[in-house]
Amino acid sequence: MQADDARYLKRKYKGGSLDVHPTEKALVVQYEVEATILGEMGDPMLGERKECQKIIRLKSLNSNTDIASLARKVVEECRLISPSRLPEVEQLLFYLQNRKKSAEKKEKKQIKPRDLTPFEGMELDEEANINSIDDYVELLYEDIPEKIRGATLILHLARNPDNLEELLQNETALGALARVLREDWKQSVDLATTIIYVFFCFSSFSQFHGLITHYKIGVLCMSIIEHELKRYDLWQDELLKKKKAGDDDPDNQNLKKEYEKALKKYHGLLTKQEQLLRVALYLLLNLSEDTRTELKMRNKNIVHLLVKTLDRDSEELLVLVVSFLKKLSIFLENKNDMAEIDTVEKLAKLVPCEHEDLLNVTLRLLLNLSFDTGLRSKMVQADLLPKLTSLLGDEAQRQIAMCILYHISMDDRFKSMFAYTDCIPQVMKMLFDCGDERIDAELISFCINLAANKRNAQIMCEGNGLKMLMKRALKHKDPLMMKMIRNISQHDGPSKNLFIDYVGDLAAQIHTYLSSSSFLTMSEISPDCIGVPQRLKTGLLPREGCDCLSSSSSLTDGYGQIGVTPARPATAYGFRPDEQFYYGYTASR
Repeated sequence: MQADDARYLKRKYKGGSLDVHPTEKALVVQYEVEATILGEMGDPMLGERKECQKIIRLKSLNSNTDIASLARKVVEECRLISPSRLPEVEQLLFYLQNRKKSAEKKEKKQIKPRDLTPFEGMELDEEANINSIDDYVELLYEDIPEKIRGATLILHLARNPDNLEELLQNETALGALARVLREDWKQSVDLATTIIYVFFCFSSFSQFHGLITHYKIGVLCMSIIEHELKRYDLWQDELLKKKKAGDDDPDNQNLKKEYEKALKKYHGLLTKQEQLLRVALYLLLNLSEDTRTELKMRNKNIVHLLVKTLDRDSEELLVLVVSFLKKLSIFLENKNDMAEIDTVEKLAKLVPCEHEDLLNVTLRLLLNLSFDTGLRSKMVQADLLPKLTSLLGDEAQRQIAMCILYHISMDDRFKSMFAYTDCIPQVMKMLFDCGDERIDAELISFCINLAANKRNAQIMCEGNGLKMLMKRALKHKDPLMMKMIRNISQHDGPSKNLFIDYVGDLAAQIHTYLSSSSFLTMSEISPDCIGVPQRLKTGLLPREGCDCLSSSSSLTDGYGQIGVTPARPATAYGFRPDEQFYYGYTASR
């Protein structure tokens, strides 16, 4: 065929099957494109067929949606679906509306900080070809719609890792993308999102980070994020003014319609902006693998930008932002930046939440921050104590929640606040449910701290609490459990009188300990066994209890006092080598 003979190109679209998307709220339309080149006389000279698919996302679909109206709208706007298939569309939409949420939860659980799903606007009616890269670059020198199309075609190539090496060699293409982003990002959010996505594909591999640094894409992303957050504040202010104007004059229908129109426009702009923020922040998160690059981000106020983004409602965006903050929080400077602003208060709003990944990463960030005394105080002020206590019943989040609560319980001023939650009954149940298994260090350490408060100790002794604790401590010779009992015994009041029944058992343990040829080979339970009687004797126990303790000279020194033990409450970390137990005991032997 001669090139001069070809005069016309005719495209014919033929609709195919229609089905629901396996995981998203969307319809998938399969169709066929037949392209025919016609000659001068209109005769077909060359033809080709290609199978394609189109995804129709239904973001507004929920339990209250009018299925019939939505089906008509889908058929009207998609030329690939024949009006005769309207009943089929309604049936599929009804299925999507009532589909179980297990698939959605599974998809949410799969969202990881380094994954980035395709966004609306990436669909093309043609397949990108690496051999046509020069044609796509030429589109970057046209108007905005052509630039978006050219960038999208290059993006489809970049999403295939096999093409990245070849794209890396094409400096013209990468230079053109960087130039267009630098010059035109304010003119089109779609264009900026698509080009940043191209560089994000490179950022997923450490060996390409130098390329992104060369074109200064990271700095540009920081500027774009800062600008978009300012735009968001302006949108909020404008929307609030229009809402207030409508509320002040409820009879004015024009103001009401103007507000509804502005609200609809706001939601559309917000969706596109969040797509841009996600891809830009993902790129920065990948680049922050290098601590030197992370320091540059910190100097450009990345922490403040991330904390400001916590006001958003998009769960996918929040997972990313909180993950980024968690990574930054391991450095003292970044933690101090978070302490200066309302980070904890904003994180408290995310606990609890239905999104499992978001809840988990939020708790991990709070755990990192809980090492700071001032931030622990903010957590209590933000009413996180009862929220964290409620998570003890969630097996997936229990461990992290308990670690945070343990840190909070280290401060004496907060210990008493646990008595006003259901925390103590829960942890006591966990202790007893362990049976003959070893108790987790976090759980018993937390209980040891709680027992140092009088009201907490009384709650622990309610019912058969003390009996169960003594039974386990003596049976398993558990030193940490004995530390907990020792802390309970230091408080005056009803709980101290409960120890009368166990004086004999304690004395037997102490006698066995003191009569051992080498106390260093014995269980560590015995030092705390000595500590409990000493604390009981300093209380106002009945005389027979004191007589029982004093009847064995092997338990007392020359002045009739119980064997030497530290005066302060025990902790999960044991005694310091310089405390009197180590030296005083040797002298008494």
